[in-house]
Amino acid sequence: MTATSKQRTFAESLWAMVGICLVIMLVALDSTVVGTAMPRIVAELQGYDLYPWIASSYLMTNAVLIPIIGRLGDLYGRKPFVLVSVVLFTLASALCGASQTMMQLVLARGLQGIGGGMLTGVAFACVTDLFPERVQRVRWQAMMSATFGIASAVGPALGGWLTEHAGWRSVFYINLPVALLAFPMVWRFLPRIVHHFGNRSVDWLGAVLLALAIATLLLGTERGQSAGFANIWFIGLIIATGVLAVTFVRHQYHSNAPVIPMGMFARAGVRRLTVLAVLTGLVMFGLVFYSPLMLQGGFGMSPNTAGVTLTPLLVCVTVGSITNGRLMTRMKNPERLLSYGLALLFVGCIALVFVDTDTPRWLLMTAFGICGLSLGFQLPNLTLQIQACVERKDLGSASALIQTMRMLGSMIGTSAGAAAVNLTFTHEAARAMSARAITDPQVVELLQTPQVLIRDEDRQLLGQLADKLGFDVAGLVHQIEQGLVTGVHHAYLGCAVLVVISFVISLRLPHYSMHKPSPAGASR
Repeated sequence: MTATSKQRTFAESLWAMVGICLVIMLVALDSTVVGTAMPRIVAELQGYDLYPWIASSYLMTNAVLIPIIGRLGDLYGRKPFVLVSVVLFTLASALCGASQTMMQLVLARGLQGIGGGMLTGVAFACVTDLFPERVQRVRWQAMMSATFGIASAVGPALGGWLTEHAGWRSVFYINLPVALLAFPMVWRFLPRIVHHFGNRSVDWLGAVLLALAIATLLLGTERGQSAGFANIWFIGLIIATGVLAVTFVRHQYHSNAPVIPMGMFARAGVRRLTVLAVLTGLVMFGLVFYSPLMLQGGFGMSPNTAGVTLTPLLVCVTVGSITNGRLMTRMKNPERLLSYGLALLFVGCIALVFVDTDTPRWLLMTAFGICGLSLGFQLPNLTLQIQACVERKDLGSASALIQTMRMLGSMIGTSAGAAAVNLTFTHEAARAMSARAITDPQVVELLQTPQVLIRDEDRQLLGQLADKLGFDVAGLVHQIEQGLVTGVHHAYLGCAVLVVISFVISLRLPHYSMHKPSPAGASR
């Protein structure tokens, strides 16, 4: 089905949105169930040094594909890409579950990121095709936000339960039944709407330059957190990233079919929202990815208990998104909702900096809930506001841009969080061994990473070495647990600083009018 003036019934629109929401559920569910299972995955496959790569490989391919598929969706319609991405994501999920080594899992997650990037690149823009008017779009966007939030909310507890009762592989296989529901729903009800904008070529050179820039950035950040930020390889890779990024931007200005239309950045609102998306990705991933490690490795919680404790973080994303959608239609300055959310997020991040093993569970869950509620005011507004800043011909590219910048922020946040956690942990581990005059190479090797806190076999070996060498293993473990918790606290504190910067930027966003006509420039 190409662009047409045919009016869809409410039922047709509803079932089309159900299909899109199931697609969104795939991405949301995967990102949250995996986070809770990660400590157990590392323990079984024995590869803490690759811990950040499980996320980074997914985020890298995700970030590369989002703008490319966003552009292709603008040109050729989004439905075919949604269908292909569901199949690819499902296949990659099965490969993740079948992985026998950490490297296999890293590669499978990279393939899964390709499918996830395709999904994200077109799914959010489908709403603008179905509902061109802003008032309608905000109301239906709440349905997507609620789906994302509910799937995310269920994820931690579901991931913990599956990890304990069915093994960590099941957290990847859970995607299969969701995909089996999503594919026929999209096939049957989502219309294929093709916009006609003249030039239908694709800038493949620009796509390659973008991919190289993102890959080099990933390698650079990973090298920095593993070898130190004064390392020559880190410096060289960051310089190479800068050169590739500048080359990409210059090429986009001269391209007849840019992957990311640079004309969008002539608007101050687009520039500010792009920066906010990067900072949001940094903060959100720090909360979602490293909190399970703190709860399980630092506080000694089981995967199931950690998942339940994290649930308010994602349940409240749903509450915040629904509340945001209702308030937007009633406020004179709805763009301020993003600022209010950031102020609330600062409170939540600061509260998490002070949690410890003695913090009551309800208070810990409240702090996570505050963070989730605030994110519910940010995630939908970033997309809605950038869509309001651009012409209709750039809606897909603009929506994809926000998601890409969030992914880039998450990718950087993964490495930055790893650096904060690992540096603090190794420093505290060295102090603990020095205080007990421990020089045994086996103990030194065991305390190189927090893996010793989450893998039963390593804990048992440490106990055996303690009996042999005559040191207090309980005191040693307590000290290195505190080192891990302090490292995560440093990551939370960094998140709070980024939230303050985001708040200042958000105060200068352009006015968002609910009744302004939709951007012109498309023929339907």
